[in-house]
Amino acid sequence: MKFLENKIPPPLVALLIAAAMWGVSKFTAILALTATVKYSMVLGFVLAGVFFALSGAISFRLAKTTVNPLKPDTASSLVTSGVYQFTRNPMYVGFVALLFAWASYLASAWGIALIALYIVYIQRFQIVPEERALSAIFKVEFSDYKAKVRPWL
Repeated sequence: MKFLENKIPPPLVALLIAAAMWGVSKFTAILALTATVKYSMVLGFVLAGVFFALSGAISFRLAKTTVNPLKPDTASSLVTSGVYQFTRNPMYVGFVALLFAWASYLASAWGIALIALYIVYIQRFQIVPEERALSAIFKVEFSDYKAKVRPWL
């Protein structure tokens, strides 16, 4: 399955999962949430998702390194400050939070379950090859960083 590594842009994977969540929600029971709870969850997850995704992207731009997840071997610097002190993958954490916002909006337990599919796919076909490339480029510096900071939260 190595042929899938760094091939599908993570935002597209998130959109495909979101579409599957919508489809599943049309044929399965919805969660009984009050409007206040539902929209509070949606807002909270959207804010968290936007924060993590934008913080990660802005940190990359400020460091003048690539934000293209399909070409991790073109990284010119290892970003370890800001949100990268808490997670090695804030942009992916952001997408997960946005998927949770969508699942909350849909009030779909099965939609929530599909988020696990996103996480598994991104971990195997995006993060593993990215970290392989970063290890080759930044060697001990990346190894030290990896030992200190978790991949997710």
